[in-house]
Amino acid sequence: MSGFLEGLRCSECIDWGEKRNTIASIAAGVLFFTGWWIIIDAAVIYPTMEEFNHSYHACGVIATIAFLMINAVSNGQVRGDSYSEGCLGQTGARIWLFIGFMLAFGSLIASMWILFGGYVAKEKAIVYPGIAVFFQNAFIFFGLRKPAPSQQQAQHVTCSHSLPGTGARQALWTE
Repeated sequence: MSGFLEGLRCSECIDWGEKRNTIASIAAGVLFFTGWWIIIDAAVIYPTMEEFNHSYHACGVIATIAFLMINAVSNGQVRGDSYSEGCLGQTGARIWLFIGFMLAFGSLIASMWILFGGYVAKEKAIVYPGIAVFFQNAFIFFGLRKPAPSQQQAQHVTCSHSLPGTGARQALWTE
C-alpha cells in the first residue's frame, strides 16, 4: 500500500507554507459547523423529550465554549512571546488553555456516556440522537486547533535596528 502512495507528491506541487493557517482555520470552521448541523438535524427529527432529551445539548454548548476558549489563545501568548501584561500573563494564558482543553475532553467523554449510557445500554429503538450528540462533540473537538508559526518564522528569526544617521539596518541577533 505504501508503494502506491509514494508516487503521490502533492506537497511539492503546492506551497503550503503561508496558506497552512488559513486552510487549517477553514477546516476547523467546517468541522465546527458540521457538528452543530448534525445536532440540529437530530433535534428537528426527534423533537420530543422521550426520543431526545434536550438536556443533552449542554454537552455541545460546553464543547463550543471550550472551542472558543482554546482558539482565543495564540501560541505566542502560551510561549510568553507576545503577552507579558494582564491578569496573570503567560501563566494565565496557560491556565486558560488548560481549562479549555479540560472542558473539551470532558464534553467528548460526556457525549460518549450519553451515547452508550442513554441509548445503547438501554436498548432504545432510536439511537440516532445519541450518535448525533457524540458526533457533534467529536467534530467540535477535532476542530480545535492552535495556529502554528509560518514556515518563514520557524526557520529564520532576526532582530535588527536602524543605525542612527545612516539609515542602514544592523542585525542584533539571528536564530
